[in-house]
Amino acid sequence: MIITQSIVPRTETKMRFAVIQFPGSNCDQDCLAAINGLDGLHAEYVWHKETSLDNFDAVVLPGGFAYGDYLRCGAIARFSPIMTAVISDARAGKLVLGTCNGFQVLCEAGLLQGALVRNRSLRFVCEMVTTRVEVDDSPFIRGCPKGSLLRLPVAHGEGCFFADAATLQELNANHQVILRYSDSEGRVVPEANPNGSIENIAGICNRERNVFGLMPHPDRASDARLGSMDGAKIFRSMMQTISANHAAGRSERVKQVA
Repeated sequence: MIITQSIVPRTETKMRFAVIQFPGSNCDQDCLAAINGLDGLHAEYVWHKETSLDNFDAVVLPGGFAYGDYLRCGAIARFSPIMTAVISDARAGKLVLGTCNGFQVLCEAGLLQGALVRNRSLRFVCEMVTTRVEVDDSPFIRGCPKGSLLRLPVAHGEGCFFADAATLQELNANHQVILRYSDSEGRVVPEANPNGSIENIAGICNRERNVFGLMPHPDRASDARLGSMDGAKIFRSMMQTISANHAAGRSERVKQVA
């Protein structure tokens, strides 16, 4: 069954998040439940054959196995019709979050640098990990200063982040590395790295800071019954950023009228 976005008047008070569904997505339901479980947010599915995201405040690309990962992970999904809108909206400044397979899709689409390759162990990894926040000013992790620790689950077979030396230098220089795998004391050590990612990188953003990809699943850590509520901090941060941007936009319009 194909589920498409519904047209809801923009007068509603809740911020609207689009959860993109590709053939093979399997964490879309987790994302929908996590987002809809937070006050002030409303999430809806958007099927990959849709062509517009104009009615949404933010976009989430969930985990799973888009198109079965029959080529490189995310390589086929990158050409879905909806990705034209995702790329266009991202370049216009809309917040875009990609988790696990969604991170892979964002890299394949050129919205994020680097690539996700086979885990160094050559095995699928499914466990709770600790990540350390590496920046103070991310739109996706407001209220979590540099050095904060987030407990989030991972579940992937190709989650090893790789980038060449020049790209890695650029990511670090521009403070685009948002999360690194660490131990429970916040130390970035090899033993805390579940997949062999270079420099323990767990999540990065684009240079403009409005696109964020991470291998851990915040959607699976947004309910205390799942062992952690840290993932909800990411969705709430997105809501706060959007609210601040809307307020700034209103203030600017008032100045122009005056």
